[in-house]
Amino acid sequence: MRTFNWAILGPGHIAHKFAESLALLPDARLHAVASRSLPTAQAFAHKFGVPHAVGSYDALLAVPGIDAVYIATPHSEHHAHALRCLRAGLPVLCEKAFARNSHEAAEMIAVAQAQGVFLMEAFWTRFFPAVAYALEVVQSGVIGDVKHLAADFGFRASDDPAGRLLNPALAGGSLLDIGVYPLFISKLFLGEPTAVRAVAVPAATGVDLACTMALAYSSGATASLFSTLTAGTNNQCVLYGTKGQLHLMGRFHAPTGVRVQLPDQPVQEIPFGWPGLGYQYEAAHVQQCLAQGQAESPLLPLSFSLELMQLLDRVRAEIGLRYPGE
Repeated sequence: MRTFNWAILGPGHIAHKFAESLALLPDARLHAVASRSLPTAQAFAHKFGVPHAVGSYDALLAVPGIDAVYIATPHSEHHAHALRCLRAGLPVLCEKAFARNSHEAAEMIAVAQAQGVFLMEAFWTRFFPAVAYALEVVQSGVIGDVKHLAADFGFRASDDPAGRLLNPALAGGSLLDIGVYPLFISKLFLGEPTAVRAVAVPAATGVDLACTMALAYSSGATASLFSTLTAGTNNQCVLYGTKGQLHLMGRFHAPTGVRVQLPDQPVQEIPFGWPGLGYQYEAAHVQQCLAQGQAESPLLPLSFSLELMQLLDRVRAEIGLRYPGE
């Protein structure tokens, strides 16, 4: 069995979760970690048994034997860091949101395709078994034609204006950090909307504390989506069809199962338990793509990520949110 050597660029909170999950894959190992601070990289390497720790992102490019790089820096840095790795010939799994805007995403995709190097957005939700099953149920017509999708994601964030979530220089705000999840799930099940409307509550820093989106589709379906950094929400996704309903159980962005409700029938619950934190599914998929010589994922193609960034741009235009440097 081939073992894939992973590198992590940006050893922050999400990178720790990815590292824990990667340990569940027998054909994967953490090979290198890069931070702007060498002591930070070394502490991460000590915790996870990583043989190579470097104190700059450029130094990572010189580490031999890397098969894939997981980019886990703030949204504002994804574009620059992905380009750096892609131009060095290193396959990239880049955290969502893919970039600050669709122009940056388009350049990342163009460079990846010109270089013939693998690139994928790290939208872990796409690779959970419950999501794959839910798609099968909907496509089979069990709940009929989907007429509405409702999804929310909210938690109480720190009020620190310099923190990642409220800092406009780091492309903060609820939309790019968690609002992207409801938008993603609506696109996955309903496709491209014909109309997008949004309102937001701004923070003192100018980013959005909360964002509500209303979408309409040519099929006649609608979607109501919500994100907030001010309160905990149920983090649910429900699809309402002409014959019944489908619920993604648990937190919809990391679902634990699927519930199907049809009129005059017992509720069906299909659990999908999974070990660890769940990031291993996207990592395993990347490895499968690399083993097969694919330059992009068939389950999460680059066109999907670009269209999702374009939707985020449309929502930001609706709420009047621009980031420094755009």
